[in-house]
Amino acid sequence: MIIRFVILCALFLFIEFYSYQAIRTLIKLRWVLVSYQIISLLLLIFIIYSFSQVDRSVGQTKQFMFTTGLMLLIYVPKIVITLVLLGEDVFRLGAGAVNYFVENSNETNILPSRRKFISQIGLGLAAVPFLSLIYGIFEGKYNYKVIKQTIFFPDLPEAFDGFKITQISDVHSGSFDNPEKISYAVDLINEQEADMILFTGDIVNTHATEMHPWLETFNKIKSYKYGKFSVLGNHDYGEYVTWPSEKEKDDNFHAIKELYNQIGFKLLLNEHTFIQKGEDRIALVGVENWGKNFKKAGDLNKASQHVDQNDFKVLMSHDPSHWEYEIKNHPKNFHLTLSGHTHGMQFGIEIPGYFKWSLAQYIYKQWAGLYEEVGRYVYVNRGFGFHAYPGRVGIMPEITVIELKKGNNVA
Repeated sequence: MIIRFVILCALFLFIEFYSYQAIRTLIKLRWVLVSYQIISLLLLIFIIYSFSQVDRSVGQTKQFMFTTGLMLLIYVPKIVITLVLLGEDVFRLGAGAVNYFVENSNETNILPSRRKFISQIGLGLAAVPFLSLIYGIFEGKYNYKVIKQTIFFPDLPEAFDGFKITQISDVHSGSFDNPEKISYAVDLINEQEADMILFTGDIVNTHATEMHPWLETFNKIKSYKYGKFSVLGNHDYGEYVTWPSEKEKDDNFHAIKELYNQIGFKLLLNEHTFIQKGEDRIALVGVENWGKNFKKAGDLNKASQHVDQNDFKVLMSHDPSHWEYEIKNHPKNFHLTLSGHTHGMQFGIEIPGYFKWSLAQYIYKQWAGLYEEVGRYVYVNRGFGFHAYPGRVGIMPEITVIELKKGNNVA
């Protein structure tokens, strides 16, 4: 623990050193430089102190989210500056070595002077994430996007051709701070013409009580002809805090499961149901959370025990790593899996239909949007809410509307 703390402090100081170099290159007023150093030191002390006061029995708080946002706001831009100036130093060192050893220069200082315009470039580039993170905190986290996706299946039952599913995921109600924006999002859900709505987990961050102020709002989600169904996410098990007793943890878990019922969703716990339309039917399967590096409570075989291989199947599984490691090659042929969990890390770059990038892609093979392999699909919802960082940059909160169509596979 102490070694990690020392390494972390050394990293912060390294970043601060290079950031100061950029400021010093451009500004020569001593009082400005001293003020910058004092403010930077005070902010670093505040961040370290705030994180040191995190109570494992409480979990994420507004103070924790504020500190996380502040840390990213300060240090992401400084990391950009550090990378630019570090690159310059590599060049300076190379140029100095050539100057000294190849050209036999007699200069006392073999390193060329730091160039002013490089510092300007570094600060200019740093302004981009700085302004983006501010936008993400004040606007981005509630900038809901409705994403419509049509998926074709040759073996879709005729009666379900054109069947529409609204999906929401990762509500994280304990993070909300704006009732008006949440009401707007619920209205946006209700505006979508769909036959059924599915909620793929994480109704809270940890405690069932987080959802209590929002029950009335989420109860305004309209009824659907073919139902409202949900599954659990990793945060719904209350495993990220220290509980006084197992009983309190179990009571909280029971209360969280009840939350889904209290907002009108049927919670599927490693089970399935059949959706009947005319003479045709599809199987809706719901598993508990199963994640490669998270809780593995999902039991796919149990959930689909009485589902035939030839039945058309829609599966709800919170973590998309489940699709990668178990679902896509399962002999029962799960046609469409709906997941969430990743949030797209709430930070990235996305040009719909053309380009998307996030650090999430280095952790999850399927992290946002639609993926296909051998005619089997997984759709990863980018999440309704937010967690830890109180904002969203580039990867916006999502309400998904998926239309099932009968026809040839189209990725």
